[in-house]
Amino acid sequence: MNSLEKLDRSATERLFNDSFVEAQGLLDLEDKNIGLEELKLLALWESFPRVKKLYLSNNQLGDRETEALQDLKGNLRALYLNHNMLGDEAARILANSELVKTLTCLMLEANNIGPAGARAFAESENFRNLEELFLDFNPLGPEGIQLLAESNAFPRLEALHLDSTRCGDAGVEALARSQTLTGIQRLYLCSNGIGDSGAKALSISENLKTLRVLSIWRNEIRDAGGEAMAASETFGNLDRLYMSLNLIEKPVRKIIRGSDLAKRLTTLVMD
Repeated sequence: MNSLEKLDRSATERLFNDSFVEAQGLLDLEDKNIGLEELKLLALWESFPRVKKLYLSNNQLGDRETEALQDLKGNLRALYLNHNMLGDEAARILANSELVKTLTCLMLEANNIGPAGARAFAESENFRNLEELFLDFNPLGPEGIQLLAESNAFPRLEALHLDSTRCGDAGVEALARSQTLTGIQRLYLCSNGIGDSGAKALSISENLKTLRVLSIWRNEIRDAGGEAMAASETFGNLDRLYMSLNLIEKPVRKIIRGSDLAKRLTTLVMD
């Protein structure tokens, strides 16, 4: 190792040490120009086995960098990879990685994961401990959502974040009839072009009776969908409902506010 390589390694290890909050097991490398070489050094860093939460957001990470993540040996609980450049191949690498086996939280918001990446996740055996999954702002489409909804890969999943995933009614209907996602407590579906048929599917879903938080704001739900939600027996455990910026007219909004559903809610956000 030449002197320049030693200097670079020393500076990188100093960055790791300065970014590590040991009491919380938190290593915050968000927006720190982390690339392939830094990830290779991270795998050699002596303190990494004590890291529980790893933030790698906003580092322009792609497929090659995701491969380097496979060399990380530890006991991670939360991995944040949002706002990077991860596509379907990166999703496949992650899905097959030993690293994700211990995760309870995986953040992948604002990448470029599509249906093929969703399929890799759906077919993986490594997400058995995952409790919270962020896939917002990825082009999953209804096909990708359906693959996730029909998978038995996520037996402990409680929170599913799917804002702006091009879900549409077809994707929501797949979630509503899922036979495997039966413990979801928090579901986020904002900005997905969901209309009345999607709202009705949610309202009669048997597997979504565990929901405590439902966020469906900025969609295309009209009066029929709003009325179905107000009369739903699915939402008996719902505590918070966010449904502003839809197309529900004032008379139906009044019905919703006066419904038994609204009386049970701690939070109702609506126009």
